[in-house]
Amino acid sequence: MAGIPGVLRTSSIYDLDPNLGLYDYERMYTGDPSLLPPQVQQLMAATVGKNIVLMQATTNSPQTSDASRAIVNAIRADMGVGGGGQVLVGGQTAVDLDVIKFITDRTPIAVGFVVLVTYFVLFLLTGSVVLPLKAVVLNFLSIGASFGALVWIFQQGHLSNLLNFTPQSIDPSIPVILFSIVFGLSMDYEVLLVSRIHEEYARTGDNTAAVASGLERSGRLITGAAAIMVTVFLAFGLAEVVIIKAIGIGLAIAVAIDATLVRALVVPAVMRLLGDYNWWAPRPLRWLHERAGLSDLGVEEQPQLAPAEAVA
Repeated sequence: MAGIPGVLRTSSIYDLDPNLGLYDYERMYTGDPSLLPPQVQQLMAATVGKNIVLMQATTNSPQTSDASRAIVNAIRADMGVGGGGQVLVGGQTAVDLDVIKFITDRTPIAVGFVVLVTYFVLFLLTGSVVLPLKAVVLNFLSIGASFGALVWIFQQGHLSNLLNFTPQSIDPSIPVILFSIVFGLSMDYEVLLVSRIHEEYARTGDNTAAVASGLERSGRLITGAAAIMVTVFLAFGLAEVVIIKAIGIGLAIAVAIDATLVRALVVPAVMRLLGDYNWWAPRPLRWLHERAGLSDLGVEEQPQLAPAEAVA
């Protein structure tokens, strides 16, 4: 373990005396501990158990740094124990690696579940298979932008003086929290916008006019709601804890981008380009939406004008 790059020194029961051999250690383990020198008794009590031996490796790298993580990975990969034993690595760096692996293994399942449920609910709302797909794809724009901003601010440390923090790697729980909250808020704004557009399209049958009217009717509501959320989230940036600071600023950036760029510009532009294909669905799914759909447009039937009497 002492030969691993980055390890400054190691300490364990085996560092007592380099002249001690296997036979000497067997006598220490199997003999009467009270016969050993006091300092040896203290060291054995702190580092040796019935089925475990504690060994410590010291490095000058920060706990969350790539160098410390490389040391942990090297210990786990290279150190073998005979007789059916195993190497267990503890410490904050090892815990971080285990948490990252846990999150990495399960995040695809969580993301897939959220996307599928969101797609299904939006289909029940709009009766389209295109709009839910568009909504999910565009939601990742806001989320991806917030992730990039967090790396630029907190990991690379470009605003460390302004926000009063020490640059460090992003905590693995932050992306998961941001994804969950931002995806929900973005979908909320999407429902507000698309519902108004859907109402106008059902009433007029004109996709271009429906997009313009829906944006006009819902734009102020989305902007106002987003402004409130951004203000609240920015307040978290005043926190002393870096994780809370990062979550608040990441949410504020994501909501601001989603409301000003994605919902106000990208969504209307994409729907304008798609035209009537926005509302397309296969016939079996249209039948399903007619019977199980969530939309209640409340569109009143336009009055029919009586034909003018012919002039004799």
